[in-house]
Amino acid sequence: MGVLCTLCLVAPTASLAVDEAPDAFIKRVAVETLDAVKADKSLKGGDVGKIMQLVDTKLVQHINFRRMTALATGPNWRKATPEQQKRLQDEFKLLLVRTYSGALSQVSDQTIELKPMRGEIDEKNLIIRTEVKGRGDPIQLDYRLEKTPGEGAGWMIYDLNVMGIWLIENYKSQFTKEISTGGIDGLISSLAERNKSTAKK
Repeated sequence: MGVLCTLCLVAPTASLAVDEAPDAFIKRVAVETLDAVKADKSLKGGDVGKIMQLVDTKLVQHINFRRMTALATGPNWRKATPEQQKRLQDEFKLLLVRTYSGALSQVSDQTIELKPMRGEIDEKNLIIRTEVKGRGDPIQLDYRLEKTPGEGAGWMIYDLNVMGIWLIENYKSQFTKEISTGGIDGLISSLAERNKSTAKK
């Protein structure tokens, strides 16, 4: 959980302007979120209700959960019915939100340092590399972003890399095992049980 606490540091707090550079976006919202957590004693104290609210209002709206869930599910996503896709996405979203919520209370003196961008901007698959610095060794934290279509849109996060491990790839192996034994419904049930278990803690 200690490593996962850094995933929350870039929870966006405002809509991204079309002309805002993606690295500037990450830097801006990281600072804003860190400041918000440090200024609220109830958040630092582990108030689950307030932490859930912060994550749900600041972070969730800027993540493409549909694409994230589809990529983690792999080819089986296309075999699922629209209802199964919605249930799977909802359970996966809840799992991630609760994971990030529990981690937010561990924020202390961390800061974010951006790494130089490589190559040209790819609006469908852009990686922003950062390093989280605080107590202990620096932590690698990278983001995959995509440009949302339409005027007034911005960037959406759809994958995270912590210490060399991409979130989607990590869950993909787990999802594949669940689907091989119980199908899509089995995966949905497994995620639902994990969410119920997490809620009781």
